Amino acid sequence: MMLSTGMERPVDELGRIVIPKEIRRSFGLETGTRLAISVDGNRIILEKSAGTCAICGATEDVKVVDGKGLCASCIEKIKKSF
Repeated sequence: MMLSTGMERPVDELGRIVIPKEIRRSFGLETGTRLAISVDGNRIILEKSAGTCAICGATEDVKVVDGKGLCASCIEKIKKSF
């Protein structure tokens, strides 16, 4: 389900846009988080790269589980919680 935030941002002269802070926080996007960019019709889709842990944003020792990246540290934390 797609929800509109009502927010708009301009594209600058280098083709960049700023993702609003509220959205970055809710998706755990920190400086250095890698995003995969894809196109679906007239939509530009940004997703956390599978090379980035979906929980902590780490880029080292990342494994893909059901299409989502998880680092070894978070996998261990999950195992210990069960």
